[in-house]
Amino acid sequence: MTAVLGTSVDIPTPDGVADAYLAHPDDAGPHPVVLLYMDAFGLRPRLRAMADRLAGAGYTVLVPNVFYRHGRAPVVELPDFIDPAARPELFERLGPIMQSLTPDLAMRDADAYLTWLSHCPVAADGPVAVTGYCMGAGLALRTAGTHPDRIAAAACFHGGRLATDAADSPHRLADRISAELYFGHADQDPALPPEQIALLDKVLTAAGVSHRSEVYAGARHGFTQADTAAYDHDAEERHWTALLALLDRTVGSARA
Repeated sequence: MTAVLGTSVDIPTPDGVADAYLAHPDDAGPHPVVLLYMDAFGLRPRLRAMADRLAGAGYTVLVPNVFYRHGRAPVVELPDFIDPAARPELFERLGPIMQSLTPDLAMRDADAYLTWLSHCPVAADGPVAVTGYCMGAGLALRTAGTHPDRIAAAACFHGGRLATDAADSPHRLADRISAELYFGHADQDPALPPEQIALLDKVLTAAGVSHRSEVYAGARHGFTQADTAAYDHDAEERHWTALLALLDRTVGSARA
């Protein structure tokens, strides 16, 4: 693995300043870009470690605190090990914060993140990849549909509510997406039941979007997050294999 440099950065947005974590190979050159969207628990050591792993594979990775309107990370104080069943008050506090991030606000922010990256000296010119976890999966899918000219790949892991009846459900952007997509779904996930997975696949196929959708048998919602009770080591490693293969096909260093 390549030596990695990680730093905290501030990104100006129309609504303030978003704090973020930037990781990249510790060398002088620019590298292909990955925008990494957090889960509901936010920008914390676990996500910084995931960004570092991607940077070690040759990418410049930006992890914004998408809840910046409510303060700098950590917006909510978190235990070292997160077990929502034992700490129901976490979601009582996080729920309203999550709901306040409307699709319009999130995509206004996405534009700010992409604009900042376009001027970042360690970010290579060319297409960008995006990956997201839990709520971040929906943000990744929306960003692919909102910025088809910028996003070449989007990976969504244990995402929730990706294909609902809502007028602003992320799947309704399918006909705008030009990126290659990958979905790693949690098995028996109440946030994304089988009928939503089937609808998502149907709509993407009808729109001609190149995509692969896999259900990780036995994995729970949140399976990539090693600091939570949902963590599954084997599923996490499978996720890395799929994610790195997608990045290599679409924005990898050979294409930068």
